[in-house]
Amino acid sequence: MVSERHEVSGRHEVTGEESALLDAMPADEARAALQRCCGSHRWVERMLGERPFGTRARLVEAASRHWNALDPADWDEAFSHHPRIGEPGRVAAGAASAAATASWASNEQAGAARSADDVKAALAEGNRAYEARFGRIYLVCATGKSGEELLAILRARLANDPETELRIAVGEQEKITRLRLEKLLSS
Repeated sequence: MVSERHEVSGRHEVTGEESALLDAMPADEARAALQRCCGSHRWVERMLGERPFGTRARLVEAASRHWNALDPADWDEAFSHHPRIGEPGRVAAGAASAAATASWASNEQAGAARSADDVKAALAEGNRAYEARFGRIYLVCATGKSGEELLAILRARLANDPETELRIAVGEQEKITRLRLEKLLSS
């Protein structure tokens, strides 16, 4: 099967027939693959129910539509599957497991991992403050961001009201999910 790849902002963007990989997987294998992209069981089940996607564009559209139709409990479930920023090997309290996404999370958080010790300490302190204020982990699409950038974003977001912050976290998870779907399809 031939598929096209286009360079977009320094990364491969998958097009066309590559969604066939996910479409052809047995349900259990597809479930596990989708769970690597997003930790919400309801999102995964809705995505499974929509197969086959046929094209990358339909897959991405379905992922966004189903994500945005979920409720806050589903979003929180997805958030809980992420390690804290600056702690890619550790799972936030209450998470079922982040083992399946550990290598992706580690790569996504490479900027934080390369930070100076004082930045890592400030991120850890900021994570605790964020969790105390909002009752969930600080979630940000960390790909391509330095530890200093992640810390600045965290500090700015601590000033948000809970409703605004939830909307931002939902958007960040959607970005992460899309990037992970692209990784899945290009692997």
